[in-house]
Amino acid sequence: MKKILIINGHPDKESFNYVLSDAYKKGAAKAGAEIKEINIRELDFNPNLQYGYRKRTELEPDLLEAQDKLKWADHLVWIYPVWWGSVPAMMKGFLDRVLLPGFAFNKRENSLWWDKCFTGKTARIICTMDQPTWYYRLVYGSPSHQAMKKVTMHYIGVKKVRITAIGPIRLSKEEFRAKWLKKVEKLGQTNQ
Repeated sequence: MKKILIINGHPDKESFNYVLSDAYKKGAAKAGAEIKEINIRELDFNPNLQYGYRKRTELEPDLLEAQDKLKWADHLVWIYPVWWGSVPAMMKGFLDRVLLPGFAFNKRENSLWWDKCFTGKTARIICTMDQPTWYYRLVYGSPSHQAMKKVTMHYIGVKKVRITAIGPIRLSKEEFRAKWLKKVEKLGQTNQ
């Protein structure tokens, strides 16, 4: 049985991202997966990594619980909107505060290299945007995809990362959204 963690980075619980989370969860439940969730908007934490890695900032209870869930999962599903070519500020703060040395990676002494602590895990990124996905890819080079997949997930050891980009959401019709909900539910059902 696959252990799936769904992490929703949208700050508005009324957003389409929350409906997408529910669709993925529904599909994963049909497939018999064990599912846990993190809705970043509900966590009580300071998103500012105040001292960088120079000095330790104690983790709040919600972040300690989030780390336990991240450790537990085989498959991470990140759902968020793309804003200004990146993830929402609260999600960025979550990544900064949770994916710490000693948890997500270990720095090697007297070396520029590091050891990755999330090897063996897989991930799916589901992101929404207000522009056509082809435009985001061709004109801007998909900066949030590069950052999440190659800079963040690969850095901590998650090698198999698939991306589902959905857009444009703004001005989209109900049929467009319904089609995507079916696709995302199927992703959940196949544990991808």
